[in-house]
Amino acid sequence: MQSFRTELENPVVERDIIDLEQKIRAFRAGEIHEEKFRSLRLARGVYGQRQPGVQMVRIKLPFGKVTFKQLLRIADVADEYGSGNLHLTTRQDIQIHYVSLDRTPELWDELERDDITLREACGNTVRNVTSSPDAGINPDEPFDVSPYAHAVFKYFLRNPICQEMGRKIKISFSATERDTAYSYIHDLGFIPKINDAGERGFKVMLGGGLGAQPFLASAVQEFLPEDQVIPYTESVLRVFDRYGERNNRNKARLKYLVQKLGLDEVLALVAQERVANKSKSFVIDRLAVAEPEPPLVIAFEESELLPGYDLWRETNVFEQKQPGFFGVYIKVTIGDIRTFQARELVEAIHELVADEIRITQNQGLLLKYVRKEALPTLYARLKALNLADPGFDSVADITTCPGTDTCNLGISNSMSLSAVLEQVIYNEYPDFIHDREIKIKISGCMNSCGQHGLAHIGFHGSSVKANGKVVPAVQVMLGGGTVGNGEGRVAERVVKVPTKRADGVLRSLLNDFQRVSVSGESFHQYYDRQGKDYFYQLLKPLGDLTALKDEEYVDWGHEETFETAIGVGECAGVVIDLVATLLLEGKEKLDWATAALVAGAWSDAIYHAYAVQVNTAKALLLDKGVNCSTQSGVIKEFDANFVATGEVELGDTFAELVLAINKNEPSETFAITYLDQATKFYKLMKSRREAQF
Repeated sequence: MQSFRTELENPVVERDIIDLEQKIRAFRAGEIHEEKFRSLRLARGVYGQRQPGVQMVRIKLPFGKVTFKQLLRIADVADEYGSGNLHLTTRQDIQIHYVSLDRTPELWDELERDDITLREACGNTVRNVTSSPDAGINPDEPFDVSPYAHAVFKYFLRNPICQEMGRKIKISFSATERDTAYSYIHDLGFIPKINDAGERGFKVMLGGGLGAQPFLASAVQEFLPEDQVIPYTESVLRVFDRYGERNNRNKARLKYLVQKLGLDEVLALVAQERVANKSKSFVIDRLAVAEPEPPLVIAFEESELLPGYDLWRETNVFEQKQPGFFGVYIKVTIGDIRTFQARELVEAIHELVADEIRITQNQGLLLKYVRKEALPTLYARLKALNLADPGFDSVADITTCPGTDTCNLGISNSMSLSAVLEQVIYNEYPDFIHDREIKIKISGCMNSCGQHGLAHIGFHGSSVKANGKVVPAVQVMLGGGTVGNGEGRVAERVVKVPTKRADGVLRSLLNDFQRVSVSGESFHQYYDRQGKDYFYQLLKPLGDLTALKDEEYVDWGHEETFETAIGVGECAGVVIDLVATLLLEGKEKLDWATAALVAGAWSDAIYHAYAVQVNTAKALLLDKGVNCSTQSGVIKEFDANFVATGEVELGDTFAELVLAINKNEPSETFAITYLDQATKFYKLMKSRREAQF
């Protein structure tokens, strides 16, 4: 591996990239354990792929915003370092696949030249902060939530309180009560409100999540003033970091902490943390995300409209709140755009739309500020690029994760199935191209990266056994979806069928909906009226395995007989408990705390010092064979095993010393005292352990 040095203007980013390069070198030299290195690279957006020897790199794009220049930069990077394909995700990111690990620092450096980051796109961190893609132009929005999403992204990026949590945290901002950013399945979800006094604020949802076991979030604030969004979020993260599970990753999300302690106890802990927050009030800069300049007026010659224009205009175009301008959605099949297509897109649209594209949660694109007279020309140009399919966000616009194409956890080929089902709609049910109520979503496994858990009609990859063979299958999920204003529904498992019969499932459901539903009845009302067992009986014949055909042993998009080959998932990283590693990290964190103190960042210095003490205590406990799954457990067990027994004399309990963090304001005086305490504790414990060997 050749040495790499960046020359960026931002010294913080430059250190990040150089640190990644150094960590890769240390890993290659066997100086960093593989499991520890995994968590390090994940926090820097580098994710192991199903294919050995290559990585997926996830680009973090706050609320899905990307400029023309940035998109071109990403396309160039994907050609140079990846497979020449851009994958749009349900969290408004872009992913590049088939990247060599050794070239990831160089790749990151190239992206940062246009202010694009990988930092904390994966791992046990605050993931990409999402928002409704039409925020800023939605005619019904109380105000633009984009600056608030941007502020949360910026405040918690590299923030010490959320660098090594037990699991990831997902945050969303919806533009209106329609809740198109799905607040109800997020750890923290915000819905904009204006109170009777005309002040801005948010309804706050907490503790939601999908995954293999979905939880609906609880409304914990009906109106949180706008200047409290950052402080409240910080308090929640502090609680999650201290009390969240760290050993069993399947129980390590915030939703499980709420389940374990109870919502009232979690909220009480959140309130207690307020004193330690860096900011008691944080004024959001409402101009931080400026609206882009509308395109110049261009004279267009009138010409005959191309076939399909009217349907496209009806299903993919809406009038913005800014008079005279329109938003235009681009439906992107399976969320994949080839790099050459991205370049052609920018060339085709740059004079017709504003210089801001938003990636949508259903893996499409939103263009802004299109003049009415430019719509026919824009349609013609998009059609020439095969990007003018009608039915954006309709039944014909299916969300899917990558599945077995690249994901370690994929069981079935969700992307090929998605393309098959979309063709069923277009060819056999054209009326449903207009239906934007029913959502179809597919995941390659039960973990819901394709959001099948919040779909009206959902599928996730699975398998069944028949005649001594393994058959690719899908679990059919029904009745989920958004209700509005923070309310949602989790889809119910109804029946499991061979994957090759999923198109039959879709036909049966749509035929029955057309035949049985009452006029004006929503899919939710239809599902509730008929009941789960009705749908089980309706679809049960498709689950019959007594007469399987040869092709049903082969998954969509494959030629070989199906085999389950599931690797180790990396969505949240892997936490390891190696004593030496923890002590080495303690020294590194002491250095970070000292640097923060010198820079006048009292709160950061304090939190690094807190992490030093907890990590060091955990290392000593591991030497005794005591493995705690939470930071609060570490603190309690250190007192029980070392202080109460007299083995360690601290002058007070460890809990009293270390938990001074949430009883004191983050002042310079406390930061100096607390860091001194952490330094002495670390040196004492390190010396104690070294004396044993």
